[in-house]
Amino acid sequence: MTSQVSSPAEQADGTVVGEQRKPAGTKDVRRLDRVIIRFAGDSGDGMQLTGDRFTSETASFGNDLSTLPNFPAEIRAPAGTLPGVSSFQLHFADHDILTPGDAPNVLVAMNPAALKANIADVPRGAEIIVNTDEFTKRAMQKVGYAASPLEDGSLDGYHLHPVPLTTLTVEALKDFDLSRKEAERSKNMFALGLLSWMYHRPTEGTERFLRTKFAKKPAIAEANIAAFRAGWNFGETTEDFAVSYEVAPAAQAFPVGTYRNISGNLALAYGLITASRQADLPLFLGSYPITPASDILHELSRHKNFGVRTFQAEDEIAGIGAALGAAFGGSLAVTTTSGPGVALKSETIGLAVSLELPLLIVDIQRGGPSTGLPTKTEQADLLQAMYGRNGEAPVPVVAPKTPADCFDAAVEAARIALTYRTPVFLLSDGYLANGSEPWRIPELDELPDLRVQFAQGPNHTLDDGTEVFWPYLRDPQTLARPWAVPGTPGLEHRIGGIEKQDGTGNISYDPANHDHMVRTRQAKVDGIQVPDVEVDDPHGARTLVLGWGSTYGPITAAVRRLRTAGESIAQAHLRHLNPFPRNLGEVLQRYDKVVVPEMNLGQLATLIRARYLVDAHSYNQVNGMPFKAEQLATALKEAIDG
Repeated sequence: MTSQVSSPAEQADGTVVGEQRKPAGTKDVRRLDRVIIRFAGDSGDGMQLTGDRFTSETASFGNDLSTLPNFPAEIRAPAGTLPGVSSFQLHFADHDILTPGDAPNVLVAMNPAALKANIADVPRGAEIIVNTDEFTKRAMQKVGYAASPLEDGSLDGYHLHPVPLTTLTVEALKDFDLSRKEAERSKNMFALGLLSWMYHRPTEGTERFLRTKFAKKPAIAEANIAAFRAGWNFGETTEDFAVSYEVAPAAQAFPVGTYRNISGNLALAYGLITASRQADLPLFLGSYPITPASDILHELSRHKNFGVRTFQAEDEIAGIGAALGAAFGGSLAVTTTSGPGVALKSETIGLAVSLELPLLIVDIQRGGPSTGLPTKTEQADLLQAMYGRNGEAPVPVVAPKTPADCFDAAVEAARIALTYRTPVFLLSDGYLANGSEPWRIPELDELPDLRVQFAQGPNHTLDDGTEVFWPYLRDPQTLARPWAVPGTPGLEHRIGGIEKQDGTGNISYDPANHDHMVRTRQAKVDGIQVPDVEVDDPHGARTLVLGWGSTYGPITAAVRRLRTAGESIAQAHLRHLNPFPRNLGEVLQRYDKVVVPEMNLGQLATLIRARYLVDAHSYNQVNGMPFKAEQLATALKEAIDG
C-alpha cells in the first residue's frame, strides 16, 4: 500500500479499463481501476457520515483507499452559505494508492453552495449529481448565482444528473410517522444508497451501523435504512443512470494480514495504548480539547480496561502539568494538542527537559498563527517543536507519514522517551488525523519490547562508604538518568526547574556545572539511535526530493508519475527530525539538487541548509490543504530541467 515501487496504474484517470458487460438486468457495468468521489453539502447534511460509511464499505470490499474530510471552521455557519460547506473526498482503487486524489470523478452536491464551492476542482467530463430540490432562487442568490447553473449551460461540459433527492426521500418515508423535516434529514442516506448502487458497494454493514447508531430510536433507524434502500433502487430503475461501475479489490496491493480501515488519530491512539502495554506501564493522558487533536482524547477515554487514564484539564497548561506529574509517578505520560496549545505548554516542556522524564507531546498541526485555521492542515510547527522553549532545551521530534503510520510513529516516540528519559514531540497534522486508509493489524511478535527498569535502591557510594541514590547518575550508553518512582524507600530526591548538580540532583548555580548539564542534555538527544534514512533511487538520479510527515503520499505519487513519464528522480522521507538520521548528510551530498516540499514556508529546508550547508530548494504551500500530486509533479519536473 505504501510501496515506493513505480506503478503506472497511479497515472490512471478513472477511465474504462475493462470490457463493458451486461448484468442480469438491462444496465451496463463498466470496470474502472480507480474512482475519486466527493460528497459535499451543508455541515448539517451529514456529508462526513455519508463519506465515512462509503469508506467503511469500500474497505470491507478490499479496495485500497485514501480519504480527505474537509470541515468548515465555523461551528455552524448559516445554512446554504459557502463558509458552511462540508465535504468528504474518497479515492479508492484496485491497486495501491497514496493520496485522496487531485480531482473528483464524481461530485455529489446537496445544494448550490456545495456546487459553487467545489466545481473548480471537478474536471470536464466528470459526473455531477445535484439535489435539484435545493436549487431555489433564494438559495442560488445566497451564493451569487444570477441564474440556475443547472439551466444556463455552464455545466454542459459535465455529465449532469439532476436528482430531486429531498422529494424522493420524503416520498420513500411517507409511511413512517415522521415530520417532513425529520424525513428530509435522511436524504444523505438516499444519496449514499444511490452511490452504493453505482459502484457496487456492500450494503449490509451500513444497515447494521444504522441499527446500532439509532438503537434507542428504532423508528429513525428503519427510516434511514428505508431511505438508503430507496437510493439504491432509484439507481437500479431510473433511466438517468444507465451505467454502474466496478472497482475490483486491490488483491496485489497488500501484504498478507488482517486489515481494517483506520484514521490517523485512531491509529495514534491505538499506538499509545500498544506502547503502554509493551512497556507494562499505565497510560495517562492529560489533555485539553482542541481541533484537530480532540479525537485522541475521546478514543483513549474508552479504554479504561487497558489501564488508560484520561484527564480533561481546565486548560492546556494544566493538561501537560498533570501529564508530567504522571510521568514522575511512573506512567507512560502523554499530552495532546495542536499548535496554539504547544505555545502554552512550552514552559512545562522545558521543565520536562530539565527533569529528564519521559513525556509524549502529541501535536496535531493546523493552520496558524494564533487560532488560525482550526479545521485545516499545515506543517508549520516544526521549528516551534525544535526551538520553542527558553534556554537550550532539546527535544526529539518524530513525524508519521500516513494515517496508518501514526500507529508506528506513536510506538517509536514512546521507545525514545522511555529509553532516553526525555520528552518527545510527535508531529502529526490535520490531514493525517482525519484522513483514513487500510491498516494491517500487526502481530504481537512484531511489536518492540518497551519495558523499563525503575530504580530500586542506592546507585552511588560516597567516600565514607555511605550508599546513596543519585538521581542524575547516567547510563553510559544512553545518558538517561534513573527513573525513581515516588515512595520507593531510599530514593528520595529533589525535583524542580532550577538547574541540578550533575549526579546528586542538588540545586546548582555553578557556571561550569550548568555548562556541563546543558551539553549533556544535548548529547543525550544527539545520541539517540534512529534508523538511517532510506533512499528510493532506482535510476541514479541527480535530483532528490526530501519530505517529512504527511507530504509522503503526494510526493510519492508525483515521483511515480515522473518516473512513468521517463524522468529520473530520487526520493527520501524523514520520520526522525531531531536527531536527523546519521547518514542524512552523506545522502544529501550525493545529489546536485535537493527539493523540499513542505506545507509551510520552508522550515525543514532551513534546518537542512543550516546543518548540512546544502542549498536545499523549498517548494511551499500554506493554503490549509494537502499538496496535489500533479502540482508536485510539475514543480519537480521544473527542478529536474532547471
